[in-house]
Formats: sequence, structure tokens, C-alpha cells
Amino acid sequence: MTKFDELINGEQPVLVDFFAEWCGPCKAMAPELEKVAQSFKGKAKVIKVDIDKNPAAASQYKIMGVPTLMVFKKGQIRWRQSGVLSAQVIGQAIQNEL
Repeated sequence: MTKFDELINGEQPVLVDFFAEWCGPCKAMAPELEKVAQSFKGKAKVIKVDIDKNPAAASQYKIMGVPTLMVFKKGQIRWRQSGVLSAQVIGQAIQNEL
């Protein structure tokens, strides 16, 4: 089992940001993700997955565009959205899984 699998199979919700270094919108998401990480510290995890460095994960979850955000809980995809989103929208998706 990979570290990624261990993370997403836990009791805590995990927000996964599939991104790429060359992606402008992904860079725009960084401050919003930081707000979310601070808001849910201790309650949920926020991790970033670079699709260029992790093509298997990108393929497994059929990532067609970046940024793509997913919330996992107990290994299940509970929410998925592509594009630039506000911390409020992302936070609501996590809140629904707490």
C-alpha cells in the first residue's frame, strides 16, 4: 500500500489537489488551499499531487485537467471538482464529510 493510499483510506477527510508546476490556475489556488488547510487543521488533511511526477495517480483518477480537487474519506471519492475554487467552496465540501 502506498503512502497516498494510506492517507486517503483514513477516517479523516483528505483533500487532494491534483496540480502541475506549469499550470497558472494551480498557482492561483495555492492561497485558497492554504486557507482551507489552516481552517481544518487537525480535522482534515490537504495534500498536493503533481500529475507530472505521479502519472499513475493522474491516470487512476482520470485527471483530464488541472487543478482538479477531490475529497476522499475511507478510500472513497466523496467530492470532485476541476478549476479554480474559493476556500469557502472547498471548505464546504470538506465540512460535509466531518
